[in-house]
Amino acid sequence: MTAVFVEKGLALIGAIVVGVTTTVQLRNDWKNNFLDDQVTKLLLGLMAFGCVLVLLAIFGVLGPS
Repeated sequence: MTAVFVEKGLALIGAIVVGVTTTVQLRNDWKNNFLDDQVTKLLLGLMAFGCVLVLLAIFGVLGPS
């Protein structure tokens, strides 16, 4: 087991956990329309996008693996 394999495994688990919780929270906050709710939705969307980027990086789509 190499360090790269362990690092990618931990990144995969973290991206899945954070992505699922972010998506659930974004779905729960979707109907709120106040300014602070809009900022929260923007930040949750950015977190979900970051999780997608991590998944793409793990599988070698974004850069060298």
